[in-house]
Amino acid sequence: MRAVITGGGGFLGSHLCEALLLRGDEVVCLDDFCTGEPANVAGLRDHPRFRLVRADVTRECEVAGPVDAVAHLASPASPPDYHRLSLETLAVGSRGTENALRLAAAHRARFVLASTSEVYGDPEVHPQREEYWGHVNPIGPRSVYDEAKRFAEALTMAYGRRMLADIGIVRIFNTYGPRMRPDDGRVVSTFIRQALAGEPLTLYGDGRQTRSFCYVDDTVRGIVAMLDSALCGPFNLGNPREHTVAELAGLVRAATGADAPVEFRPLPVDDPTRRRPDITRARRELGWSPRIPIEEGLRRTVAWFTDGSGPDRRPAPHALTTTARC
Repeated sequence: MRAVITGGGGFLGSHLCEALLLRGDEVVCLDDFCTGEPANVAGLRDHPRFRLVRADVTRECEVAGPVDAVAHLASPASPPDYHRLSLETLAVGSRGTENALRLAAAHRARFVLASTSEVYGDPEVHPQREEYWGHVNPIGPRSVYDEAKRFAEALTMAYGRRMLADIGIVRIFNTYGPRMRPDDGRVVSTFIRQALAGEPLTLYGDGRQTRSFCYVDDTVRGIVAMLDSALCGPFNLGNPREHTVAELAGLVRAATGADAPVEFRPLPVDDPTRRRPDITRARRELGWSPRIPIEEGLRRTVAWFTDGSGPDRRPAPHALTTTARC
């Protein structure tokens, strides 16, 4: 198929581009690189089935030629990014989502929205099932991202109910792996960067808040399965193995071999205390579940952070030092 990936130059989007190319699809990557990195897709720029278009999907989302599928991943996704780009985050969740939906509708293409576990907020139900409506502060500091994704889900469902597009929604829980930005503010990349630099690992609160970490290859398999299906969802995509942040710090120390101390800081406002997906629906209907244990995923991620030697599944060996331009 010929797939359009919005946000295809980002951490997760670039891995999705590669997965689709590897199986023989054509890929059109749309990105304005406000948070993505051109180096993520620079190695694909000469691939005959890959096209990069620099575009802000909040302004337009037009692609020449046939379109069989649209995966809407465009959005700042880490707290420092969506705090810095608050209005842009709301815009891509609203106008950007509608522009991507219009593209899919015009081509009668499959549309998949990459939503987030953040729609559950600081959940009062644990683990989180897709039927749970969430516990979200609509005016808190995290709301620009939470509410942008919640609105994007509502808009996607409206298009589906009006039968304007063949839609699907996945809710992605904490994903990690090669190509995370060291300074993106996410806990895995932050701990690895700090450990490799010999700095203390910063734990917020008492370190007992929990997360569920899913390796990027597993998350991408779930998105591809959703693109290939005719299912609506939403589906949780995440690893149901739950870890405290303090446990994660220990796993990162083991993966890096660093004897890094721990430094405690105050817990940010509205930071979720527990987060774990119930993936029963994804297992049953998509045939999907994660395969990579966190110990192996961290080993691969640390190798990439250290010297770029982590696993590379690119369709062709291209240098990563050039800058891709449309």
